Amino acid sequence: MSGRMGLALTGATLLIAAVLLPERAEAQFGIRGGPLGVARFAVGHMIGMSRLRHSRMAVRSGRYRSAALRSQDPRGAERGQPANPYVLRAALTAQAALAGWQGGRRLQGWWRHPDGSYGWVGPVFWPFAHDDLTNAIILGDATSLSLYGYGDIYAAIFAPYAATELAAYTAPQGRRGRRVPTAETLCEASDTGGLPVDRIAAAVAPNELQRTALDELASAWTSARDTIRAACPAQAPAAAAERLGLMRERLDAMIKAIDAVAPPLAKFTDLLDDEQKARLNALGGERRAALASMQRKETNKDTSKDTSKDAQAAACDADSDPRYDEKLQRQYEQLVQQQWPANDIAATLRLDETARARFEVLQDTALRTMQTLSACPTQPAATPQARLTAVKARLETMLQAVSGVTDALDDFEADLSDEQKAGFEAIGPKRGA
Repeated sequence: MSGRMGLALTGATLLIAAVLLPERAEAQFGIRGGPLGVARFAVGHMIGMSRLRHSRMAVRSGRYRSAALRSQDPRGAERGQPANPYVLRAALTAQAALAGWQGGRRLQGWWRHPDGSYGWVGPVFWPFAHDDLTNAIILGDATSLSLYGYGDIYAAIFAPYAATELAAYTAPQGRRGRRVPTAETLCEASDTGGLPVDRIAAAVAPNELQRTALDELASAWTSARDTIRAACPAQAPAAAAERLGLMRERLDAMIKAIDAVAPPLAKFTDLLDDEQKARLNALGGERRAALASMQRKETNKDTSKDTSKDAQAAACDADSDPRYDEKLQRQYEQLVQQQWPANDIAATLRLDETARARFEVLQDTALRTMQTLSACPTQPAATPQARLTAVKARLETMLQAVSGVTDALDDFEADLSDEQKAGFEAIGPKRGA
């Protein structure tokens, strides 16, 4: 590493650890030698920030509200229209996530992803799970998948929604024109296409045997979608332990879905010759080229944007200086919003020394997921099978992280009274008051 790059990375790390993170995090990452994970999280978790302003404009649009929410379809009027999928997703998940929060009056919530989208939409965790697997495995685009991590775990512990707000997402669809979409609707409508069979067939021109294998793969992909949908919550999780449990169920369902499609994917690709495999692998390059073209068009509409480098590369560039980079400053603001209210919790809940120590373990366990779930993506593998392996490894790492936080939460709450537990659950909704 060059001296300048090392200096910039060190400066970013010290700023995050010393200014924005609480004392326990400073001790955990600064003294014990793990600041790199925090720095990479703070810098890398900000993928796509240059598109955030456009998504916020879309969120405020009455056209999105009437088409997406009143029709109970998160894709709304945008179905079939060419659009940047990340901007579209940010707008749609924001509409659904904020419709039931604070009466739908807020323009944005503190638990949003850095690109403006939301990983928690009411009681639903990872609403576009099936699409993200398709994009990452078939098209080599793991951008959205890489955004899931510490912020979602934090939002599970300190849920932004009050109990009545969560209940609105699981209430029956009785009246027309309801503003809050149901959890079932979110889980059903988040699959926006599934396996792109026609594109694959057009690319590889399969013979009869290969076409049969492709149809088997498509059938397995549909079954995988159903596996993920089955993990959709029927009722709103009322406590942090239940929300973490829901995260584990969704992640486990995604892993099972990957395991189910692995054999037919291997069978199909093994039947392809080298030229066909190359054309299949090239689909990812086509998607990246299309997204780059969309990004250039958006950039041309806003001359204030930095066109010198790709947003994702800029977000993960250790040479960026947080003092002068507006994008990084926005990310730091998000970290400030996700500080642990340790002193407030200890005082409000009247924790004894044992409970305080257990809370510190919970806090440190969650903060370590910043490092294990760093949002800086690696270069995508060349083949769908290799990408499938990488995606599964990522999900397993996330599942392990959530399980570790769940165990720490169980230990913390083991000896708390019902009143203390209620006080702990009230922390999150008060954040948005």
